[in-house]
Amino acid sequence: MSDSFTTTVLNITTGTAESVTDLTRDCAEFLTRAAPGRDGLLNIFVPHATAGIAVLETGAGSDDDLLAALHHLLPADDRWQHRHGSPGHGRDHVLPALVPPHATLPVIGGVLELGTWQSVCLVDTNTSNTNRSVRLSFLGQ
Repeated sequence: MSDSFTTTVLNITTGTAESVTDLTRDCAEFLTRAAPGRDGLLNIFVPHATAGIAVLETGAGSDDDLLAALHHLLPADDRWQHRHGSPGHGRDHVLPALVPPHATLPVIGGVLELGTWQSVCLVDTNTSNTNRSVRLSFLGQ
């Protein structure tokens, strides 16, 4: 089984501001070690109740647009039933319903199959938790 399934954990510091962190390079480096020349699937999972994984364009403003859209959909105010933590923290617990905590992507010949402008990103709106772990798992032949 160890030949067909390999996993690692990334420790990411997101800081005290809402963030979209590009993990594409980390994914590629993991696949270089875990899946040279192999086909399979890469699963990216963030085991936190207030963060998600998104596949989107970065660097051209889409990451900021995503945070703005989440701010519009999930305002940081006192409307949320879940009230512990910083003001509006309840919205952070709703985030994974819109930006799921996982993504599974194809790997062909050891290379992550992404479109030209696609990146794998950690989305974190919880400014109280600045450290995240992200599990990368390759399942392949």
